[in-house]
Amino acid sequence: MNISVVQLIKLGQKYLSLWPDKPELSQYFEDYRGVQSARFVCRYFPALAMFTFIMQLYVASGYPLGQGSISNALNALPQALVYGLFLISIPVQALVFSGVKADKLLPPSLASWYHSGLEKVQQQVAEQSQRNNNDNNNTAIAKLAKYKPRYIDLAQLLQLTFATTK
Repeated sequence: MNISVVQLIKLGQKYLSLWPDKPELSQYFEDYRGVQSARFVCRYFPALAMFTFIMQLYVASGYPLGQGSISNALNALPQALVYGLFLISIPVQALVFSGVKADKLLPPSLASWYHSGLEKVQQQVAEQSQRNNNDNNNTAIAKLAKYKPRYIDLAQLLQLTFATTK
């Protein structure tokens, strides 16, 4: 689908937030490691970029050796900016790649697993709603019933599955 880069980043953020943080999923889905890596990068690399930028300027200024000047720091500014911008671009890349992955259609084998898993969740929710007289999860499941599911739909199904098994 044709979507803008900003929409891809937002979709990537949603995908990363929806994917359950359950280590047992790594045995069944290769995406689990990618999601964990993207979460790590998005969490720590902005701080690393800022630290690298500041330390580049501080060390280049000469203040640690007692020979500091502002002109030395200004001379190192372009190099510090390059390092900082490179490191800050990595989380953006991770979000874009996650957004692209979230928007892809599931392969046929995974799509059939998705549909069978959706049926099982529908049965569980129907049994729970009969016991509790509650219809909150039925609307969430109705949104997931799609002919051609995408990876973000799989993440929503997994999140819903882990939420109903608690």
